[in-house]
Amino acid sequence: MAAGTDRKVIGVDLGATNVRAAIVDGQLTGPIQAKKHRSQGTVEEVLDDICSILDPLVKQGADAIGIGVPSVVDVDKGIVYDVQYIPSWKEVHLGEFLRQRYGLPVHVNNDANCFALGELYFGKGKGETDLIGLAIGTGLGAGIIIHGRLYAGRNCGAGEFGMIEYLDHVYEYYCTGSFFQNVYGLDGMEVFRKASSGDRPSQALYAEMGLHLGKAIRTILYAYDPTLIILGGSVRHAWSWFSDAMWKEVNQFAFGNSLKHLRIEVSDLENSAILGAAGLHYDALRAEKP
Repeated sequence: MAAGTDRKVIGVDLGATNVRAAIVDGQLTGPIQAKKHRSQGTVEEVLDDICSILDPLVKQGADAIGIGVPSVVDVDKGIVYDVQYIPSWKEVHLGEFLRQRYGLPVHVNNDANCFALGELYFGKGKGETDLIGLAIGTGLGAGIIIHGRLYAGRNCGAGEFGMIEYLDHVYEYYCTGSFFQNVYGLDGMEVFRKASSGDRPSQALYAEMGLHLGKAIRTILYAYDPTLIILGGSVRHAWSWFSDAMWKEVNQFAFGNSLKHLRIEVSDLENSAILGAAGLHYDALRAEKP
């Protein structure tokens, strides 16, 4: 069993409109608590919504709290900045607030980093020491695991591969679910629906997106040389339509020996955001080991 996974940790996923949480004790235990938060509300109103979920869970007994947020985070201080979809959250000292309220260790990090930790401890990354978790939805986020630990960078900005300049924009413009609207003015959900019904032109659009994704993955390989890349996010459901095109580009990687050891897999982990948020505590415990 990985370090600390016998601890009872409350994993919290703060999303665009909902907050979800559960107790994690080597696995997801008990039902997931969820509610809509007042995303357009004040800082205090959103905090109240989070605490209304946490209060009953803390009473059940917990050793720590981990929370993933869609924003840049000062990991050391637990400060979140400019949270997506919550306009009032420009600078919120979330870690300090929760520590004072509950008297527990609190870990705060970006949601893409939590995805990677979820895979490391509970998903297809079990037993691995070096992997990249790519969360591909409307945007492209990534979490980096090196030597069994999360590498987030000093400002929690490591892994922002989607913002690397590519063609006339950035990778995120071309190799995510936003590709269809950005390039062709099409609704991504409608493209997915048509592709699911067997529409070949729609499936071909996914293949085109896959070519761009393959080039992004080549860039990642040159930078980090991982042995495992795990794809998460909504776009993973279209894997069968873009995987061949993606691999066609990945196979152009200059160092053939690295490709022999590379695996690219699709996440099948349910509730990875909550599990990964709990994994923040496990990662912190690993850091304490000599």
